[in-house]
Amino acid sequence: MNNPIAELPHSITPPLQINMNRYAGKWKAWTLAVATLVSLVAGSAQASVVIGGTRVVYPEKDREVTVRLTNEGEKPALVQAWIDAGNANALPDETNAPFILTPPLFRIDPGQGQSLRVLYTKDALPQHRESLFWLNVLEVPPEAENAEAQPNALQLAFRSRIKLFFRPAALESSAADAPSKVTWKLARIDGGRYGLEAHNPTPYHVTFSRVALKTGDTVRTNLLGGMVDPGATATFGIDGLTALPGGPVEVDYTYLDDYGTGVAGKAVPQPAR
Repeated sequence: MNNPIAELPHSITPPLQINMNRYAGKWKAWTLAVATLVSLVAGSAQASVVIGGTRVVYPEKDREVTVRLTNEGEKPALVQAWIDAGNANALPDETNAPFILTPPLFRIDPGQGQSLRVLYTKDALPQHRESLFWLNVLEVPPEAENAEAQPNALQLAFRSRIKLFFRPAALESSAADAPSKVTWKLARIDGGRYGLEAHNPTPYHVTFSRVALKTGDTVRTNLLGGMVDPGATATFGIDGLTALPGGPVEVDYTYLDDYGTGVAGKAVPQPAR
């Protein structure tokens, strides 16, 4: 299963080395190790630059798509953006994703926004299914006013990484119908624990933010969710399910649509074999 945590606006990745030597003045030249934080981290350190959405869908028929960024902080931010093909450790100049981002590097003043243009380079991609890429947005804060007095002060940069789905024009079915076509089966997943296997026969990626198994008045829930790739099968563990349930069972789930909105659905799982 790809990405066990279904949707987090900031993904946890190893540090990156970003060379800022070409930028002078307020943006002091340095090589910065990026500390990437998830949105649930407590404390005062928070990303100021916000992406307008949790995912990007690029229909092949479109000449370009636009992603809106907004600086909700009180200070200007230098932002670098790039797209990778799945390697979270890849540096911006090491990626081979068939897209061009403009502008790739820019400053956003407090309370202002910036539109990112994403253009497909027409490099060959599979036409029978969606392809998954990742949009990265790195926010570098300005040098602190008292930086010279505190030479050892830690300065954090924040990287947000969200999914970008390339959707071929040749696909005939609808992405909105894909979640209802996923088939579910009760299965032993590890040791003495049971869960659900989800098979996705469609050409679309289907992301579940919540999966629950209902037996009578008892509901056992997997809150991690996850994504099922086109034509693939993924497993969802169900906490507390140590034996196959007796009687009628039902799968209650929440999937994320093209806009990142949660949509509820139901299904009847096949019995375990």
